[in-house]
Amino acid sequence: MTKKEEYYISDFTNGKSDHTLALFNHFITKFNTIGKVDIIPLKAMIGLDNGTKRIAYITQLGKNFIHVVFPLKQGYFDNMCFTKIPQVPGQQQFNHHFRMLNLNDVNDEVMSFMRLAYRGEPEE
Repeated sequence: MTKKEEYYISDFTNGKSDHTLALFNHFITKFNTIGKVDIIPLKAMIGLDNGTKRIAYITQLGKNFIHVVFPLKQGYFDNMCFTKIPQVPGQQQFNHHFRMLNLNDVNDEVMSFMRLAYRGEPEE
């Protein structure tokens, strides 16, 4: 039996700038206005879970930004907030990439996608 590795939020936040930590905390706080979000440290990223499924992944805490991926069932290409939206090969999943540089980057448009990720997409 192999030993389960444990990961911690501090694995990602140690040594980060005050600005980056403020972005991270603001993003989590804004998500929690939609509903309770569990923060799940993983090997290479931080998962955000709504109690049913992982709804977003913080893939990078940079020098002055955080990078977030929202896995959604369809591509929402008509937007001003995502830097890229690739489809996962062989799956009906589109990874919506969002780079947060400032606190006000979590605007109404981003909040609408956060609600969509949290509550689930309408069935077609």
